[in-house]
Amino acid sequence: MNPYNPTTMGIKYVLLSACLILTIASCTEDDFADAYPDPARISETTVDKQFTGMLVEGRDYVVPDYWNYFVVLMGTLNPWTQSIGWTNDPGQYVPGSSGVNSFWDNYYSVLAQYREVERVHDMLDAEKQADLMIFRMAADVYMHFETQRAVDLFGMMPYFEAGMLSTNAGDYTASYAPFDTGSEIYSFMLDDLKAIADAMQSVELSASTAASFRNQDLINNGDVDLWRRFTNSLRMRMLMRVVEAPEFSARAMAELEEIVSNPDRYPVIEDNAQNSMIDVFDPSSAISARGFQGGINSAGWDGDDASKIMIDFLKASDDPRLEILFEPGTAADGEFTGLDPMMDGTAQQSMVNDGMIAYYNRKTFSENEYFPGVLFNAAEVSFLKAEYYARTDNGDAAVEAYERGIRQSIDFYLHANSISTAANGVTVESVSDEEYQALIDSEPVMMTAGLSTDQKLQLIAQQKWLHFNIIQPYQNWAEVRRLDYPQLEFWNDNSSVQTLPPNRWGISGREISFNPNYAEVSSMDNLSTKLFWDVR
Repeated sequence: MNPYNPTTMGIKYVLLSACLILTIASCTEDDFADAYPDPARISETTVDKQFTGMLVEGRDYVVPDYWNYFVVLMGTLNPWTQSIGWTNDPGQYVPGSSGVNSFWDNYYSVLAQYREVERVHDMLDAEKQADLMIFRMAADVYMHFETQRAVDLFGMMPYFEAGMLSTNAGDYTASYAPFDTGSEIYSFMLDDLKAIADAMQSVELSASTAASFRNQDLINNGDVDLWRRFTNSLRMRMLMRVVEAPEFSARAMAELEEIVSNPDRYPVIEDNAQNSMIDVFDPSSAISARGFQGGINSAGWDGDDASKIMIDFLKASDDPRLEILFEPGTAADGEFTGLDPMMDGTAQQSMVNDGMIAYYNRKTFSENEYFPGVLFNAAEVSFLKAEYYARTDNGDAAVEAYERGIRQSIDFYLHANSISTAANGVTVESVSDEEYQALIDSEPVMMTAGLSTDQKLQLIAQQKWLHFNIIQPYQNWAEVRRLDYPQLEFWNDNSSVQTLPPNRWGISGREISFNPNYAEVSSMDNLSTKLFWDVR
């Protein structure tokens, strides 16, 4: 067992572009300026408020927002998972520099805030450190959530031997760090999360810390039990991501068994009431999904069009989620049709312009200013359990977890539809038990205990892909690459050296320009290079 010791943790990286260095440790959002003052002035910031500052810094890549969806995702992960339909265009498989730089910069901006949580906490006396340890634990868990997403995009990144800007007396050149491999980073995060999971079993909060944690925690509202569940669910996600990587497979299966077999010691998210999310309470506040519409439904950009494979799958199984997730095209006479990726771009655009293509339900998605930011929910945990049981030849348990995940997915999107105040789109009041039973009994969806492991994994992968759709795009692209399912067809772009979707993103151009250590890894910085866990 690796004991949780935050004062000796190995996260030592805050490599920022020039503009971020100027605000290395400050919460720069105007709406939070008064509540979370410049943490560079230590006397004016606190661990609890700096913790919130870190969550605020990352919120636009968790809660649906214009920039993330329009600049980062519309031309990359969403079409590459065929969560949306997209008109074919030359160069569409090369990640745009604006999106890559934006994600990279935001990650390191969040990490800068996290390092300030560490710094402020470490300056306290031992008694106060112990009293506020829950903030440190929660900050660690959230940072691992962020870091896994980044590693799964880039594969390698500076991580361990940096974050020394203050130590190096502001010498930026001396503070640039070497790149670390994805497997090294994963190994550290898995060790740390297990230590945190063990430590959280006995954590006790003083009355003042409990009150502060409730006020400052945007994800689980200060509920330690929910943080325990998020921590262990995140462990399951990471362990399953690396389960087929040779250097991790034995460890992954052993720790998954430990989690699944010990729900009291390692509780996970079991139902939608326990989901780890950033909820929206006031769309006029700084935390809202009001940028969702511009992100996927900007005039003329059609970032909410449905893909053929997703619509066809929903229709083939008479899935009640069809009308929760999508609306028929405006001129389609109620017929749901998805955009075929193998069609000529001109023909595709004609179908879109003519109103024949279905699109994401505005009530549920684009015009729903209350759509929460999802970090983890119950359906994903159920699908992870189903995969674990499938890999251990426990067919009955795999079926039970798989079917439970489908029900939880339905209920999650029903809830999202119900909290919306959008005037447009379709309201779906409920899905009956009979409709649900018909779905899990349908030929495209039904799982039986006697199916082979691969057959079970394909069914699980398809349901996970449908559940993630555009709401968890980073997890979706990672799982599509890991499992190679569903099997997606893509138009071959012969005008580009990148003829099909890549296996990873290239390193940010600004990082290449400023960090001399990039030269050591430049030969591996190719779009065709697979991540260490992508072994199929």
